[in-house]
Amino acid sequence: MKISGFDWDDGNWPKCGKHGVSREEIEQVLLGTPAILPDPHPHEPRMRAIGTTAAGRHVFLVFMPRQLSGRALLRPISARYMHRKEIEHYEQQASTPAPPAQ
Repeated sequence: MKISGFDWDDGNWPKCGKHGVSREEIEQVLLGTPAILPDPHPHEPRMRAIGTTAAGRHVFLVFMPRQLSGRALLRPISARYMHRKEIEHYEQQASTPAPPAQ
């Protein structure tokens, strides 16, 4: 899916910004190559993303893909900087080679 932008409003920005992560950093992570996993939210198709900003800060995000007026948008739901132990686990997982395909 080609992302054409972000869905920011007064509902999601305050929740994302309360942990000090800027909009620019959130967008950098989502436009980069984050690790993406499904989020187990029972009522919405949310996703989780873990990635780094241009400055090298590790960020954990929850977001939703949305279609709005024919555009593919990402709607950030929450964001925070990762803790040291989370970063160590993330980096260890990223450096572990995948098992060979059979």
